[in-house]
Amino acid sequence: MSNKTAVAKAPATVPALGGEASLNRYLSEIRKFPVLTAEQEYMLAKRYQEHADPEAAAQLVTSHLRLVAKIAMGYRGYGLPVSELISEGNIGLMQGVKKFEPDRGFRLATYAMWWIKASMQEFILRSWSLVKMGTTAAQKKLFFNLRRMKKNLEAFEDTDLSPEDVRKIATDLGVPEQEVINMNRRMIMGGDASLNVPLREDGEGTWQDWLADDRPLQDETVADAEEAHFRHDMLVEAMGSLNERERHILTDRRLVDDPKTLEELSQVYNVSRERVRQIEVRAFEKLQKAMQRIAGERHLLPAG
Repeated sequence: MSNKTAVAKAPATVPALGGEASLNRYLSEIRKFPVLTAEQEYMLAKRYQEHADPEAAAQLVTSHLRLVAKIAMGYRGYGLPVSELISEGNIGLMQGVKKFEPDRGFRLATYAMWWIKASMQEFILRSWSLVKMGTTAAQKKLFFNLRRMKKNLEAFEDTDLSPEDVRKIATDLGVPEQEVINMNRRMIMGGDASLNVPLREDGEGTWQDWLADDRPLQDETVADAEEAHFRHDMLVEAMGSLNERERHILTDRRLVDDPKTLEELSQVYNVSRERVRQIEVRAFEKLQKAMQRIAGERHLLPAG
């Protein structure tokens, strides 16, 4: 095997993560695992796929532990121990490695990211005693998108939403307005974890120390780029499921920098504003279903 494709033979076991007190040590240890090149990753994935080589699987897992930790930080606002989020994400990563098919042409990080996020999200929904309504797909989507949408709307994190913001979020996510109100109030009660919380019992090290390194992870950069590429391709393909009027309205309402108003589009099609809104909502739902179907066909979504 050439130097280019060779991978270090050092033991590739996942470092122990015994709780929040050991988190700082864990984060330091996982930085020691090398980031694989595309060729190294492919060769290891083929070894595991064809020979069930546990060493190859272990090296694939450990090279992506930093990606799991990075994703876990994105869910720290739900008030759960980050160490537990990482542990759940590592389980998702292992499932992703197990089902990864290297010959499909994309990197492991792109595929495993879906499994990691799914594992963390299911853990959050199981653990949040305040959230008893995250049972349907729409409600789960509301739970995990509400913070981002509030930020985009420049809504205050710890206050009730304005009626206009409630309507906007409910329309975009396809859920009743009352569910948006209820979920927002539960999220407010849940509170955020401070970035100044110590990582260790002795008070040394905080999450800010971990976040201070702004150098992008290679596997995360690749994953983000490939995910954006796949999502764009899926969007283009999914738009084919809409008729011409639906495509036009959805594009002008949601996919342009300067969206048109309902009134403007109602004049174009000589229908009421409410009718335009109904077409927009229906088109968005059709688009979502089409993208989910395409993602499933391309094995980009976890089964079940």
